[in-house]
Amino acid sequence: MSEHRERVSAVGERLPELRRTITLPDMIAYAGATWDWHRLHYDPDHLAGRGLTRPVVDGQLFGALLAELVRGWAGPGAVLTRLHLRFAALVFAGETVVATGEVVEVDGDTVILTLKVTVADDGRVAVHPAGATVVLVAP
Repeated sequence: MSEHRERVSAVGERLPELRRTITLPDMIAYAGATWDWHRLHYDPDHLAGRGLTRPVVDGQLFGALLAELVRGWAGPGAVLTRLHLRFAALVFAGETVVATGEVVEVDGDTVILTLKVTVADDGRVAVHPAGATVVLVAP
């Protein structure tokens, strides 16, 4: 049994929130890492033609953010075996998002979580529903 597994209180345990301001340089770095160069994520002329004033955060970035949230909570002995998410609203460069999670099921060393991402300034729900399955294994 992993060290962290002993700290899982039960269904209802909340993960510590992860708060992140997503800047344009963050978005460009992520685009380079994923080879996703869609112009919605960086091109002012392309954005203006669509009535947008700021670049749109790539949805894949929220998967990375949620994986970071889960791994940070679960610790180094954990294996993230499933992550699913649905985009609910656009998020723009410069906005701060808050990722949260809660334990909804514990079965031995396997933990099921519900996850959510909201925009800090206005409470807009950016990602929901979302969830993860993590296996807490001994190091």
